[in-house]
Amino acid sequence: MSDLTSSLLTDLYAPIADDLCAAQRIFDDELQSDLPFVNEWCDRVRSYRGKMLRPALLLLAGKATGQLTKEHHTLAAVVEIVHMATLVHDDVLDEADERRRLPTICATAGNVAAVLVGDYLISHAFHLCSSLDSQYASRRIGAATNEVCEGELLQNRRSGDDQLSETEYFDIIRRKTGALTAACCELGAFSAGADDMTVRAMYDYGMLAGKAFQIVDDILDIVGDRRQVGKTLGVDLSLGKLTLPTIHCLAHADESTAVAIREIVRGEACCTQRRLREWIDETDSVDHAVSTARDHVLRAIRRLDAVPPGDARSSLIALAEFIIDRRF
Repeated sequence: MSDLTSSLLTDLYAPIADDLCAAQRIFDDELQSDLPFVNEWCDRVRSYRGKMLRPALLLLAGKATGQLTKEHHTLAAVVEIVHMATLVHDDVLDEADERRRLPTICATAGNVAAVLVGDYLISHAFHLCSSLDSQYASRRIGAATNEVCEGELLQNRRSGDDQLSETEYFDIIRRKTGALTAACCELGAFSAGADDMTVRAMYDYGMLAGKAFQIVDDILDIVGDRRQVGKTLGVDLSLGKLTLPTIHCLAHADESTAVAIREIVRGEACCTQRRLREWIDETDSVDHAVSTARDHVLRAIRRLDAVPPGDARSSLIALAEFIIDRRF
């Protein structure tokens, strides 16, 4: 993360800075083990904490719609642990060797260890969630986690399928990314005592912002700078995963390019990132994906009309805008 980006997020998180620190302390305390090697791996996981977007969204949603409580701190820690688990598992699925400019757990300890570490994190997330008086949060976190898994299962099922449509792509990202960010914003508002209409508006904001975040992630996989993004790039198409830029490219490329892309998706040919970038540029597919992400962000911001003006609401607006401009 650049110093400029770090400074920007510090400003955006200012309304909930102390609360975010409280959530981080709960996160750290929850993952303590009497097994030194487990603690070592959990330390690696802690290094994955970058934007802290999901706990920040939960806390800002709570602050924007009511008063923050200790329950918010616990929930913020829970959603970050769940997110960390998905990253550890994603690295296995993507055969990634780097995250946050550090070797992934699967790269250093193997896939079995990485899968088990991800499972360990999930179990701790629900252990921590069970400490809350209300079962509503546990059920919503559980439902969101189920959707994340369904999204990953669906994407895996369609891996190598050169017929994936934009509609099907949006169904995948709604589940695998949108569901958790939507739950963060929903729970932030619900736990602050917001009315049903406001809770729903915050859920919608989180869903739209989360889908935009994933679209930008998929763009960065193609055109991002590995040094800025801090993780392995150029893996989606090589693993047979069509994303919004490549779906658009496939639909608008000339016949020879379309044939070449389909062969890569089916695993019948290889492709360099430079060549893919040329195809993407020829069809203006990045512009199409950015425009789609921007539309999601604008719709997300409009859902904040249900929230009274204030520092937290301003940060939620700025965070949605940051999604489009980010380079990591």
